[in-house]
Amino acid sequence: MTVAPPTPPFDLAEAMKSLAEHDHALKLLIDQTQPFQMDPDHLQSPYEALLEAIAYQSISGKAAATIFARIKALSSTGRAPTPEEMLGLRKQALRKAGLSGAKVLAMKDLAKKTIQGVVPTLEQAQKLSDEELIERLTSVRGIGVWTVEMFLIFRLGRPDVLPIHDLGVKKGWSITYGKKHMPKPKELLAFGERWRPYRTVASWYMWRACHHAGNAAMRKIRPAKVRRRAPKPRSPRKPESAKSRRKQP
Repeated sequence: MTVAPPTPPFDLAEAMKSLAEHDHALKLLIDQTQPFQMDPDHLQSPYEALLEAIAYQSISGKAAATIFARIKALSSTGRAPTPEEMLGLRKQALRKAGLSGAKVLAMKDLAKKTIQGVVPTLEQAQKLSDEELIERLTSVRGIGVWTVEMFLIFRLGRPDVLPIHDLGVKKGWSITYGKKHMPKPKELLAFGERWRPYRTVASWYMWRACHHAGNAAMRKIRPAKVRRRAPKPRSPRKPESAKSRRKQP
């Protein structure tokens, strides 16, 4: 029996209609690729989702999955260690699992702030705005805005998140709109106004554009153009006075 993919917590049909009406290039991309879908772990708490996100930072997905499996093996439940367990784990054990020293400190701080209530429960998180969650969660060591944006998209299913610093979103934009350069974050933010209030769906399709185009096309895209400032004209040198010339040896 085929199981249908889970539906997002917003009206997907309305989202697709709105995006297609406001962006012809995006409509073509939607027609060429697979339907939008997300597959969150509905048992995963915000603490667990962020703990996994820290493990995945700056390394390949395969390596991160191996490391995170070792971390879960340190727990008594087979899932991620609880905040109390994480605080009780020796740094040496976490380093042996494959974490960097910075990630060990980040996970310890995440556990501490979860116990303190800074990191909300799932029920609490669902009642907080995107801005409130970004402010609270970025207070945790090692968690930046991008990590929280991924949490908002893939764990909470928020409909209007646009990760303007995400490499895949920027390259996908360049592919979709036939640009040789990636957009600057401010440029992407301004362009994304046409996608409101479903910027999450549009971002997801930018990732699909990268997958559809392949690595060869991705490598051709250049970084955002940097406007070079013209050098300031030098002020003419003042002529030396007779007095200053006399002082020279």
